[in-house]
Amino acid sequence: MGLILIKNAQIVNEGSIIEGDVLIDGEYIVDIDTSISSKSANTTVIDAEGKYLMPGVIDDQVHFREPGLTHKATIETESKAAVAGGITSFIEMPNTIPQATTQKLLEDKFEIASKTSYANYSFMFGGTNDNLEELLKVNPSNVAGIKLFLGSSTGNMLVDDESVLEKIFSSTKMLIAVHCEDEATVKTNLENYLNEYGDDIPIKMHPLIRSEKACYISSSKAIKLAKKTGARLHVFHLSTAKETNLFSNKIPVEQKQITAEVCVHHLWFDDSDYDTKGTFIKWNPAIKTSKDREGLWKALLDDRIDVIATDHAPHTKEEKEQVYTKAPSGGPLVQHALPAMLKMYREEKISLEKVVEKMCHNPAKIFKIEKRGFIKKGFFADLVLVDIAEPWTVTKDNILYKCGWSPFEGTTFFSKITHTFVNGNLIYDNGKFKDTIKGKRLQFNRT
Repeated sequence: MGLILIKNAQIVNEGSIIEGDVLIDGEYIVDIDTSISSKSANTTVIDAEGKYLMPGVIDDQVHFREPGLTHKATIETESKAAVAGGITSFIEMPNTIPQATTQKLLEDKFEIASKTSYANYSFMFGGTNDNLEELLKVNPSNVAGIKLFLGSSTGNMLVDDESVLEKIFSSTKMLIAVHCEDEATVKTNLENYLNEYGDDIPIKMHPLIRSEKACYISSSKAIKLAKKTGARLHVFHLSTAKETNLFSNKIPVEQKQITAEVCVHHLWFDDSDYDTKGTFIKWNPAIKTSKDREGLWKALLDDRIDVIATDHAPHTKEEKEQVYTKAPSGGPLVQHALPAMLKMYREEKISLEKVVEKMCHNPAKIFKIEKRGFIKKGFFADLVLVDIAEPWTVTKDNILYKCGWSPFEGTTFFSKITHTFVNGNLIYDNGKFKDTIKGKRLQFNRT
């Protein structure tokens, strides 16, 4: 394969930025220094003068829709968009068709990814009210975790039997990731608005239906159960300021038994954006107020929130343009998540070091992913080169998602991903893809 030498990069890693070189041999980083000279004639040199080199982003929550919903997306199309966006590893959710709720169905998804994924991959096993026996067979060394929907969302895998929940929390040492919205509260709210408006409920009511109260009841209940049972809990996509008070920053992330994630859309949009974006920013949980957004930012920066992810969940434009009750929740984000956070860096909302901590280091630590998420000797060369001063605008022509649209359409970003390496392979190079080499199954250091 030959050596790859990245020269003169601003290396963003483990809380600092230093200028230096990185040498890649095969799949791995073999040297990092202020200046490296390769004596091999078979060395490709990339001059990264003025560019920033980061670990590849690890997105701990995506929905790539395969199998069963491939008119919206496939593992191939969305992983391709992901590497263009600097995401080199992803963890995908179980609410496909069929749902990944048995060992065989889970492995079927791994088989698809092994043939088509541009990025490294793992999949969550889906917990239900009646599959505890299957759940306990999950291999902690090669499966990311258990996903539980404590509120119904796309695919409706609701786990609402409290005795089953306690059994799951008590029985597995696997990381349990949860979608937290209280079903009874959401149902009552929806019924009230249906009585008032019928199916054509104004989209601005979405955060009142999937309300702060619904989120807080569910997340506080999950945390209480985790504390009671000693379960390892990771709470997905926080959307309210109130929920952030349930989490702690008193110990390092590696020592936490209860961790939290925020998604890019909850950091970027607020309820005033429904006027222009409509159902295209309809997510579960809902985008809420500017006060909620600021509360999420505060908790992210003070380390009560540990991870920034996407919850990438594409639907077709036609599906999203339906009336409120028929328009599904979710939207595509993997291509634009890192550029969005880099724009926040340019606006002095967050440091580059913190972006890397929350999008690369912490997902690797929380899921105990083997040899990824850092720029270190001996680690897989999952790397992203960014030109921090190259503006570009999101248009239909440069959107790579199969669904063909983005909530960021028309947005100008000020940083461009120029190169993405996956396992030492230059998969994405200034808009061009290497189609012949695919990602690998993630492995986990768990005892």
